[in-house]
Amino acid sequence: MKKILCFLFIASLGFAAYVLGAKAGKTRYKEIAATATSFWNDPQVKKARVRAVKAAKQATADATKAAEKAANRASKKAKKRFS
Repeated sequence: MKKILCFLFIASLGFAAYVLGAKAGKTRYKEIAATATSFWNDPQVKKARVRAVKAAKQATADATKAAEKAANRASKKAKKRFS
């Protein structure tokens, strides 16, 4: 997973550098923007975004529950120890 995120980060930096530094001008920028927009609005990409958001929300909920349980356990141990 780290490798994928690293690759995406490097690719996005390269893309941004190319767009900002392209000598082709506004027409090339418009072409790239249109391609990115069509990719972003692709139905499969939309489904993937929805799945990613759902997974992130679920992971956040799971992490919150785990943190609450750990805090409760630590609180109980502290009360026993210092009572």
